[in-house]
Amino acid sequence: MPPLGLNVVSLDDAVLARLEKGGNRYEILVDPYLVERWKEDKESVPIGDLLAIEEVWSDARAAERPSSDAIENVFGTNEIAVCATKILLEGSIQLTTAQRKKMVEDKKLQIVNEIASTATDPKTKLPHPRTRIENALDEIRFSVDPFKSTESQVEQAVKELRPVIPLQFITVRLAFKVQGKDFGSISQMLRDSIQKEEWLSDGSWVCVVSAPGGMKNDLIGKVASRSPDVEVRELD
Repeated sequence: MPPLGLNVVSLDDAVLARLEKGGNRYEILVDPYLVERWKEDKESVPIGDLLAIEEVWSDARAAERPSSDAIENVFGTNEIAVCATKILLEGSIQLTTAQRKKMVEDKKLQIVNEIASTATDPKTKLPHPRTRIENALDEIRFSVDPFKSTESQVEQAVKELRPVIPLQFITVRLAFKVQGKDFGSISQMLRDSIQKEEWLSDGSWVCVVSAPGGMKNDLIGKVASRSPDVEVRELD
């Protein structure tokens, strides 16, 4: 199998990724955290960087390898990148209990943060506290997959949460008025969400931004931390 480059994954940190086909096992040694990133975005990590050793095994712990013919029959090639990709997409990751617990907790936090920053309570028009969302996920026994994308799991979580807590996804428009001396830092912070802006005759700068309803308070707080005299108004 042609080399992919220099491997930086420690064998001590690597876990088995395993695919079973035709009664045989095909295994590779990978970094589980890099695999998580790769599954979120295939372009974020080169496949070779996931591997501790550029080799397909029938039993990695016993250092037993399948024949080249067996690999060719299952994967259509002996190229390690193709084999590793198929194993990661169709097989399973053999995590330790501690690794799985940590990765599930991290992924759950990402899901909670995403919902909290985009959804609001339709009654109060305010974001739900993160602890409320987390407790609701526990109540419905939402199953977090450490290797599925946050985006897809947020979508499923929202569907399952709606009977438990009201969720509304709205966009708010906020008008900020800051002193001219604060223009640089504030405009840089808001640049991706600014809809319009102008300078007033008194030397102050005004802009209108759009943001998910759940981010309203955080956004106002961030602007106020850099411009204590800010004036803000929510637009209809």
